[in-house]
Amino acid sequence: MSLLALTMGEPAGIGGDIALRAWADRAANGTPPFVMIDDAGRLRKLAGRLGLDVAVREVSSPAEAEAAFAAALPVLHQPLAVAVEPGRPDPANVPMVKAAIERAVALAQAGEVAGLVTNPIHKHVMYQGGFAFPGHTEFLAALLDRPGLREVMMLACPQLRVVPVTIHLGLAEAIRTLTRAHIVEIGRITAQALEVDFAIPRPRLAVAGLNPHAGEGGSMGREDEDMVGPAVADLRALGIDAFGPLPSDTLFHARARQCYDAALCMYHDQALIPIKTIDFDGGVNVTLGLPVVRTSPDHGTAFDLAGTGRAKPDSLVAALRMAAAIAVNRTRRHG
Repeated sequence: MSLLALTMGEPAGIGGDIALRAWADRAANGTPPFVMIDDAGRLRKLAGRLGLDVAVREVSSPAEAEAAFAAALPVLHQPLAVAVEPGRPDPANVPMVKAAIERAVALAQAGEVAGLVTNPIHKHVMYQGGFAFPGHTEFLAALLDRPGLREVMMLACPQLRVVPVTIHLGLAEAIRTLTRAHIVEIGRITAQALEVDFAIPRPRLAVAGLNPHAGEGGSMGREDEDMVGPAVADLRALGIDAFGPLPSDTLFHARARQCYDAALCMYHDQALIPIKTIDFDGGVNVTLGLPVVRTSPDHGTAFDLAGTGRAKPDSLVAALRMAAAIAVNRTRRHG
């Protein structure tokens, strides 16, 4: 099974726009086959609004969807509670957004799809609708019955892969919560994912320092000497080709990027600024360490672009292609 499941995301955002564009441009972009879990009527209406010649076909199973993909965008119908206008979210639809994710996970667990790609949700709207999780990753961990799953987020594009050790925390809190053991755990999961999901036999991890100049021997903070450096030594003791801590201001230029397969970064912006500078439209969010394949576009719901025809599908297409490639690599690895 090569088919992927694509969730609706926030229905008032650009998820529908970019999904329709991804299907319409499938031949030019090499878009792998996918089935949308969404309200079929909403997608038909949206295609008309965008002026896209896209046939939307309701299907009853992934097998039917795979057969239909060449001629029509296949949709496993997930009716919305209320009609939605682009750019105007309604919390009444949150249970349907949640149900689409649940359905995609169930299909992936059953082996009926090769993996799932999640369109962006809007957390504030989700919370208004009673969603009890900080985001997609924590919800996926609960659905997969892995509540202790460490949230490991990779952002990837053809030129760079980055993994932030701490993610959605204020900078002061990120520094307080950063530990040697945490760095080692994220590094271990990253190295394993590079080997299995990206088919890199002996992955190289560049580890960024926390402080300017990686602490300058302790004169600009002791964290790199006392915590990051020892964590790198622990990773090497595990047989992982890790090196650092390295000054982050010289870690991301083109020549430096040739020396590693992924950069382990200490906080959110240290990782996301370089990749979004290098490839703003084509970056992909990959959740590492899950028993199912999951990727996502590296952007938000973009309410201001929804329904206008100006939203680019590049990141979604890249996410679909990466999910398909990871699924193939896992199959080759595990048979």
